[in-house]
Amino acid sequence: MESARLIAGLTRLVRDVGLAEELAQDALVAALEQWPDAGVPDNPGAWLMTAAKRRAIDRLRRLKQMERKHEELGREMEALQEAMVDFEAGLDDPIGDDLLRLIFISCHPLLSPEARAALTLRLLGGLTTGEIARAFLCPEPTIAQRIVRAKRTLAEARVPFEVPRGAELSTRLASVLEVIYLIFNEGYSATAGEDLIRPALCEEALRLGRILAELAPREAEIHGLVALMEIQASRLPARVGPTGDPILLPDQNRGKWDQLLIRRGLAALDRAEQLGGTPGPYVLQAAIASCHARARRAEDTDWERIASLYGELTRINPSPVIELNRAVALGMAFGPAVGLKAVEALAAEPALRGYHLLPSVRGDLLAKLGRAEEAKAAFEKAASLTRNTRERDFLLKRAATCCSI
Repeated sequence: MESARLIAGLTRLVRDVGLAEELAQDALVAALEQWPDAGVPDNPGAWLMTAAKRRAIDRLRRLKQMERKHEELGREMEALQEAMVDFEAGLDDPIGDDLLRLIFISCHPLLSPEARAALTLRLLGGLTTGEIARAFLCPEPTIAQRIVRAKRTLAEARVPFEVPRGAELSTRLASVLEVIYLIFNEGYSATAGEDLIRPALCEEALRLGRILAELAPREAEIHGLVALMEIQASRLPARVGPTGDPILLPDQNRGKWDQLLIRRGLAALDRAEQLGGTPGPYVLQAAIASCHARARRAEDTDWERIASLYGELTRINPSPVIELNRAVALGMAFGPAVGLKAVEALAAEPALRGYHLLPSVRGDLLAKLGRAEEAKAAFEKAASLTRNTRERDFLLKRAATCCSI
């Protein structure tokens, strides 16, 4: 529980996220060794920070002894000495500021999206390298290398431990939100593997989003992302059947949707809208999700409003995937023929060439129009493109159903 706060406070002081993590781990090991006999202190966080401070001072002294022989290490030592002067005063700084800074460092645009996600889960989520590897179905050495390279990149670039300001804030904030939503989406609809959903990743993304909303309450897009994740997470219990097979949104038992998460999501959306300004991508996506959340039955869904919101989203954030989602909404609002026309217009999009949902949506619309053979071929193509076992089986079942009509 204290790990992320400890790393955040130490990073501000030593200006090196890798070193801060090492010092924090040393302090946690000391706690494991001493607390069983001495008892848990009244203020565990302060105890851990003090222990980490002592180790930082020890490291400082060792560096001093090497200063004569290693001029470069001496220069780094000088910077560390300056940081250590303010160490005691730094302990009293608002811990929330440190967490916010650590979030912005972990999600720095210098890093690849995959590296940002891995480093964020390691430093802020407290997940082990093995847990992150299992979550993203990657070999553990691959994740370990990503994390090591990410920390080295940040150290070599001397990325300042601060919250960016002005125009840079918007750029960096977009990167932070992208990473959190990437983590959530991998949990909500797994890219590959045997399971359709990984709730633990959704929960971790939600936790990070809620922390960020507390630390930056005036940023509408943060509240928009939290609203979107809360509402989407509310559907998790209804997204899969007893055997783990997917259940499409219109067929879900809405009685299983988590009403607490829906209320939290709608409240977060309301906060975002009250802040004013032009709605950003996450606020618009949350508004779309709210249309589903407010509909007691699938047939009560306001598809025309959803199609309109997707139109707004496309104008500010052009994307073939968003256009595909808009095509679905158009098909639901104005009939499958209208939706199919919009889908066919996307057939030549290079970005959707290997995207399994394009032929999946096309197959659904063709089936509704009674064009069974074409629908079967579309579902089979979609099944060949997905890497998720549950989705592949589901799409092949739909293809088989077309033959029996």
